[in-house]
Amino acid sequence: MSDSNATLPPRYLRTPEAARFLGLSGRTMEKHRIYGTGPTYRKLGGRVVYALDDLKAWADRGTKTSTGDPGADTVLPAKRHPPIPYAGKERR
Repeated sequence: MSDSNATLPPRYLRTPEAARFLGLSGRTMEKHRIYGTGPTYRKLGGRVVYALDDLKAWADRGTKTSTGDPGADTVLPAKRHPPIPYAGKERR
């Protein structure tokens, strides 16, 4: 028996739908885009869309087993964060 989802095209959600899926507000999703702390998104024309797989992967970064669990990664809040130092060649 084959997976029925394998034949379906990827599902994309607009900002309000993606926010509801994650339990966030649309404004929080906009802030995440501004600060670069949110899930990967795509621009199709002037529309912002999110793939379900990207939303799930972003949310999974915050998976913890207890309050003391540092986890493998973290989901940052939707606010400005200090820039991460560039690890490659010096920029000019």
